[in-house]
Amino acid sequence: MIDATLSSFERDVIDASMEVPVLVDFWAPWCAPCKQLGPLLERLEREYGGRFKLVNVNSDTNPELVSSFNLQSIPHSVAFVDGNAVAQFAGAQPEAFVRAFLDRLIPDPSEIEHRAAREALARGQPEVAEDYLKNAIALDPSNDGARIDIAGILLDRAEVQAARTHFEALSSNAAQLSTHAALAARIDAATVAQALPPADTLTRRIGTEPGDLDARMELAELHIAHREFAPALDQLLEIVKRDRKFRDEGARLKILAVFEMAADDPDLVTEYRGRLSSLLF
Repeated sequence: MIDATLSSFERDVIDASMEVPVLVDFWAPWCAPCKQLGPLLERLEREYGGRFKLVNVNSDTNPELVSSFNLQSIPHSVAFVDGNAVAQFAGAQPEAFVRAFLDRLIPDPSEIEHRAAREALARGQPEVAEDYLKNAIALDPSNDGARIDIAGILLDRAEVQAARTHFEALSSNAAQLSTHAALAARIDAATVAQALPPADTLTRRIGTEPGDLDARMELAELHIAHREFAPALDQLLEIVKRDRKFRDEGARLKILAVFEMAADDPDLVTEYRGRLSSLLF
């Protein structure tokens, strides 16, 4: 806990909140409720072990800060995250209320690891990301987002069963995540691909008999398993063109699943969505 003034507020609160949530406690020596809330906040800061920072502002000696926040009464607590005031509460609230307030602000340790994994993936460092994801799952086995991401890394290495194990450990809420359907389709494609002939064999079959829709579907599955979405979509569109109802419209449904998997390539999705529409309508 530290005491901030107008001159130190930028450093002690705004800058500090870029690293960890900061809770500013506006108080005054004559305020009886402040004497109840202040010790509670100090104890919680120690208990949370650095997951948030407590800053005290004496309202009597810092009227400019009181005015800037339009405070009508004290104690009044304002939380800062990433340089912005994001939440506040007034009065000497009970401990359960304050804990719930803090818990909404403070990142879950598992999510911190997951965020670091996403950053590593964005840098093209899947091995580093995998370590972070393992940490995230160890801290919170119900972290569905981390499980989906690590399953994707495992599929990239053709470790299908390991990916499926993570997929099967997802909670019932995971289906609501935007990445869930794409992962399910990838796992299915990778599972099917394990039992399929090599791509060149399927290509020769198609070359000999262009109407071999089974070969086209199998080749599409192989491409999907390797995240080769454009050639997979080419085969699936050809199936739709030749026989829309083939395998209960399986090609059309597979195309929609590929659109989910290729969501990070909007130009490709837009192009093939337009080509699909021209075939259907």
